[in-house]
Amino acid sequence: MIEFFTEYGLFLAKTLTLVLAFLFVVMMLAANATRNKSEGKPKGHVTVCKLNNELEDMKEDIRHEILDEELLKQEAKEQKKKDKAEKKARRKALKNESLADGDVSENPEGRKRVFVLDFDGDTAATAVEELRHMVTAVLQVARSGRDEVMLRLESPGGMVHAYGLAASQLARLRKHGVALTICVDKVAASGGYMMACIANRLLAAPFAYIGSIGVLVQLPNVHRLLKDNKIDYEMITAGEYKRTLTTFGENTQEDRAKVQEEVDEMHTLFKEFILEYRPGLDVAKVATGEVWSGSQALTRGLVDAIDTSDEWLLEKCRDSDVYEIGWEHKRKLTDKLGQWLEGSIAGAVKRALTEALHRAEKEKFFS
Repeated sequence: MIEFFTEYGLFLAKTLTLVLAFLFVVMMLAANATRNKSEGKPKGHVTVCKLNNELEDMKEDIRHEILDEELLKQEAKEQKKKDKAEKKARRKALKNESLADGDVSENPEGRKRVFVLDFDGDTAATAVEELRHMVTAVLQVARSGRDEVMLRLESPGGMVHAYGLAASQLARLRKHGVALTICVDKVAASGGYMMACIANRLLAAPFAYIGSIGVLVQLPNVHRLLKDNKIDYEMITAGEYKRTLTTFGENTQEDRAKVQEEVDEMHTLFKEFILEYRPGLDVAKVATGEVWSGSQALTRGLVDAIDTSDEWLLEKCRDSDVYEIGWEHKRKLTDKLGQWLEGSIAGAVKRALTEALHRAEKEKFFS
């Protein structure tokens, strides 16, 4: 009997090895084919969702639950007649109205377009890669002086150069005459506010965190620990200030003074940048590194009004065509398989832990 299980186990191991080898070969071939096809093609694509339709679907779902069926039928007939009349009017407008270049207008009713973007910032502002693609895409279709962009911004700030680039992407919209509204529902601090101040109109929720207009440099220093353990740290540089404060070397007062000078210079640039876009702001009073709630920020001139992005969008959908714009990265087949495997394993572990916890929760009541 033991010999049977031993042979059976060896058979399963050989079979599993062959299957894994086959899957590995297939994955490599598929990845190579995907790589060849993707050469010269974009690394992602724009996603578009019309928010007007989403809101209308939500409204209709509720109406179908709370209204009488006969009333709904009557309303559906009236809406059908209305849609038919509007369609006829659009056809007539398309026939009569032309653009300067000879193309017919896509928006004869003159409805404004609003493009909604999202930026969820981390310390390195990695979302700037998606932002730059989305801004470029919007600028291909947005009409100067007519359409608008709304950015839902959430960020506690981070690296100066990274957030400087993110702010520059938003400045492109204003450069091309596209109005920019920024809504902060939770936080726009430090580098986040550097982006937010570019808005033609800046809105914040009552308890959103706004401000932190300051600059900091911090790093640990283990020089004394290394010295106590008789470990030498050597560094050779060319240039008086190639390296100032370090983690491993001994920092001097001169090093600290130089870094303080650089931090002060960056803080001055930060304040000048804010003044460029919000000239009426008393920067001296708010550039202290403090953070305020949305309501407090309004009294200090850091924001223009108190509102949430949801309320703002609901209002805009009444008289504008509102489109949510996103950017989806093109993933390789190997990445998709890796994510699937990771998700499968994580899911299995999660289910096992959940089951164990539920069992323990039940068993603790047994006598």
